Amino acid sequence: MQAIIKTGGKQYKVSEGDTLRVEKLTTELGKSVSIDHVLSVIDGDKVTIGTPVVKGASVDATIVSHGRGEKVTIFKMNRRKHYRKTQGHRQSFTEIKIDKIKAK
Repeated sequence: MQAIIKTGGKQYKVSEGDTLRVEKLTTELGKSVSIDHVLSVIDGDKVTIGTPVVKGASVDATIVSHGRGEKVTIFKMNRRKHYRKTQGHRQSFTEIKIDKIKAK
């Protein structure tokens, strides 16, 4: 069974047992979280597509870790104007493990 979920403004295709990195969640480490924004559920040949979400469907996941991604360097420059600006950014993430996909 697979599902397409939406969290943190992004969509992910998940199945039971998958581990994935999503935008930072405020839930504590080791706790369980339920994601109710399920856009589609795929169960073999049966496909259920929501309008925009599937009624009664949810995905249960466990928080594995919190962290920060690789550093991204932003460099802006205007030639011949003596303008240079360097900036860095590290995006926070939460790693979750999909436990169960529930659908009606």
